[in-house]
Amino acid sequence: MKPKIVFSEKCLEYGSWHIESPGRVKRAYEILRERGYGFVEPEPAREEDLLKVHDADYIQLLKRGAVEDPDTPAYENIYEYARLSAGAAILAAKINGFSLMRPPGHHAGRYGAALGAYTKGFCYINNIAVAVKYLDKPTLILDIDGHHGNGTQEIFQGDPKVVFISLHRYPHYPGTGAYSEENCLNFPLPADCGESVYLRTLEEALRKVDIGKVEVVAVSAGFDAYAGDLASLGLTEKAYTKIGEILASLGKPTFFVLEGGYIGENVGKCIDAMLRAFSEHSEH
Repeated sequence: MKPKIVFSEKCLEYGSWHIESPGRVKRAYEILRERGYGFVEPEPAREEDLLKVHDADYIQLLKRGAVEDPDTPAYENIYEYARLSAGAAILAAKINGFSLMRPPGHHAGRYGAALGAYTKGFCYINNIAVAVKYLDKPTLILDIDGHHGNGTQEIFQGDPKVVFISLHRYPHYPGTGAYSEENCLNFPLPADCGESVYLRTLEEALRKVDIGKVEVVAVSAGFDAYAGDLASLGLTEKAYTKIGEILASLGKPTFFVLEGGYIGENVGKCIDAMLRAFSEHSEH
């Protein structure tokens, strides 16, 4: 059975002019609805769950909208939109589903911008980190966004319950992830490296994990590594099909949280390719 999609139309209500726009998620939603996926509505995350990940002063700034930077505007009610996106990640974790929400999260560190980056890269709350902290289980976080998940690394580096893997274009924003540190395994890749290099690197990365000690796999599912997108690594739907198969082979409860991917048509098709392959190979 295909994973359920966690989605609320409320996430389409803000930021129509920005590259991280409602259109990218709206088109993906339409494609997944046309292809027969089931949908569930999220509730906002509780502040106490946000505080397991983010500094209290940062949350207060976010509530007041005092968090604008060149990439991450202080939209009206952005705290509520961010809280709903984090709540969707928690629900996806509970039901082994896919959170199709915005804003994304993996560049948000404890205090906002993370690991020396000068912006928060469209992110306000680190959604996948909130969900992983909520579950509080030994977890493998796999970040397949084309950008390094610097916020996620900052939050979990040194955490004995978490292994973090990121495959990303380098050098590229945010300029981090050139090498591995402690439990954070980074695999920098050149622009448009192509599917064979990418998939070989993914399999290499996963061999470094003692999967027997992992209870949950959490996927930061960005699709801007798609050929021609913002952090292109030359991937196509075929690569995301194979990623779904590889994830299924791990044999662990798995959930997915949308990060980047800015061509909505491609995002929807790649989500479908990955989830369809994951569900088909999980059943055998």
